[in-house]
Amino acid sequence: MRSAADGYLFRPTSVDEIRAILLLAKETGRQITLRGAGRSYGDANIGSETLVVDIGRMRRILSWDPSTGHIDCEGGVTIEGLWRHTIEDGYWPPVVSGTMYPTLAGALAMNIHGKNNFRVGTLGEQVVDMDVLFPTGELRTLTPADDLFYCVISGAGLLGVIVRVKLKMKRIHSGDLRVLATAPRNWDEQFAEFERHEPNADYMVSWVDCFGRGTESGRGQFHAAWYMDDGHEFSSSFRPEHQDLPDTIMGLVPKSVVWRFLKILNNRWGMRFINWGKDFASKTIGNNKVHPQSLVGFSFLLDYVPNWRNAYLPGGFIQYQTFVPKEHAKEVFARQVAMQQEAGLESFLGVLKRHRPDKFLFSHAVDGYSLALDFKVTRENWSRLENLCHRMNDVVLAAGGRFYFAKDSTLRPSDVDAYLGGDTLSRYRRLKSELDPDALLTHNLAKRLGL
Repeated sequence: MRSAADGYLFRPTSVDEIRAILLLAKETGRQITLRGAGRSYGDANIGSETLVVDIGRMRRILSWDPSTGHIDCEGGVTIEGLWRHTIEDGYWPPVVSGTMYPTLAGALAMNIHGKNNFRVGTLGEQVVDMDVLFPTGELRTLTPADDLFYCVISGAGLLGVIVRVKLKMKRIHSGDLRVLATAPRNWDEQFAEFERHEPNADYMVSWVDCFGRGTESGRGQFHAAWYMDDGHEFSSSFRPEHQDLPDTIMGLVPKSVVWRFLKILNNRWGMRFINWGKDFASKTIGNNKVHPQSLVGFSFLLDYVPNWRNAYLPGGFIQYQTFVPKEHAKEVFARQVAMQQEAGLESFLGVLKRHRPDKFLFSHAVDGYSLALDFKVTRENWSRLENLCHRMNDVVLAAGGRFYFAKDSTLRPSDVDAYLGGDTLSRYRRLKSELDPDALLTHNLAKRLGL
């Protein structure tokens, strides 16, 4: 919703070409928006009447060393590009988002997290070093020993252009995970599952049925996953053809048409039925069972349902994610779901994850949990939905919670002031005036939030 704008698209292939775009912006009085792959859910990757820089053509792997696990590449390499390049050598990206299509530069600008955040932290914590081109034209190499490293990573593309990254990949012994599925019946059981598996699981995530009420509020399906060690030097599960998921369901129905069926059911009553069916299956078929699943299947399932977002047309959807300290998470998330039900605006998909804090400038992380919610947007419900999100923001802020710029469409400037705090914002503005004195780097989210 409202996530479109006219701009002037540039697709550079080198650092020098990006420098030329910076110069052009100064000469023409325009600003620049860094787009990456355009996978942020809100308006952080679009800029009205700006020079839009898509670095997707800067996607060369510069070096790969299986003996150390270090991969050196340009910022336009995607998460998919990483795993496809390294998996046959027994390596996997240390942190991945729920889709494999973001660029590495964009993923670091937002400092993405994954289902293993509680264990290894964010993607930024896995970086060995990186080259950043600042709007002044200066190219600088940053490492974790530099304070600026923690500001550019998470800086939402407002301080500099990440043009090269050296990343430490994760050594694996199988391309499959061992996955345990359980069926929590309420919020108490959801959080008990996370606490039970936190000491030893490599990944944890849970689906939450936002239509569940009363004693079943918070019901869903929890997954814990562990890396497998098959004891062999080489595993056939490392093959890309093992990782790539089939393009049909049960060998019959092409996944390319699935979104058309989802669109029919993509309404409040249809999704209530789908959520009920998933809950029923979780309790009866898959409960307390362990099964193998490929890393790609576990991590990027929706990527193999072509055009699944079309099911939300014509208005699209927003993803709303909040991060709440563990002391208050259960209370806050239960309240959020109750507020949705009271408003008749239930999220069609809820995803619960465990997190740990970090020291990045625009950090969204807490020692606690996050709940990501997908809301269908229509012309008729937008004002009510925006109002609901604002009221949920107030509940989150009162509990000391935080937000995530990659998944924001509804934050207000006052929300940002409250969760980031005056010291963080003052530090950002000092850096902005030093590194980008002409305020060249911007996007619609930054304008909306006064950044």
